[in-house]
Amino acid sequence: MLDSSRNIALACALSALAGYVDGIGYLHLGGLFVSFMSGNSTRLGVTLAAGQWTAASQALVLIVLFVAGAAGGCLIVLGRGVHRQPWVLLIEALLLALAALSYAFGLSRVAIAAIVLAMGLENAVFQIKGGGGLGLTYVTGALVKVGQLIAAALTGGARLAWVPNLLLWAALVAGAVLGATAYHWISLAAIWFAAAFAFALSGILAVTNHR
Repeated sequence: MLDSSRNIALACALSALAGYVDGIGYLHLGGLFVSFMSGNSTRLGVTLAAGQWTAASQALVLIVLFVAGAAGGCLIVLGRGVHRQPWVLLIEALLLALAALSYAFGLSRVAIAAIVLAMGLENAVFQIKGGGGLGLTYVTGALVKVGQLIAAALTGGARLAWVPNLLLWAALVAGAVLGATAYHWISLAAIWFAAAFAFALSGILAVTNHR
């Protein structure tokens, strides 16, 4: 999937978008995540052990919403329509715009729900028919691949095969920096920028796919 400059650029752009959104969500939720479900799963286990049922239910709801978004994105990609990548990104952009509008009307819970669905959906952009895809909203797998491919390079494999996965990680971190900065500036309204970026990516993909 990271086999061309186009795919690497798109994956990094989407990873940066996820980092941006997750940085905002993390600050708004006070330690929960809107795209990093490993963290939320750990939080779920810890709060269950402590008998903190409200906190546990919050983490569980986020996980369920994320899975629902991932399933929805998969259904789009595995459908029969054309230009499925742009459609996934367009729906993600609409969900992020819905989140920003919901926040503007004081519906913070609806905003967070729409954001988590959008993050789950995004992971379907590189969906493989009949199987998994490339994780774009979390980078643990990318870091594992960095280590594995560095080891391969040291034992005679491709010398720079690890670089694309490192770029994915760096893009997510850079996005999180921007998201946190924007959140401190205008709070959850910063999601408007994410929605605009997703709309732009959808349009770019639609045009390049047509060509």
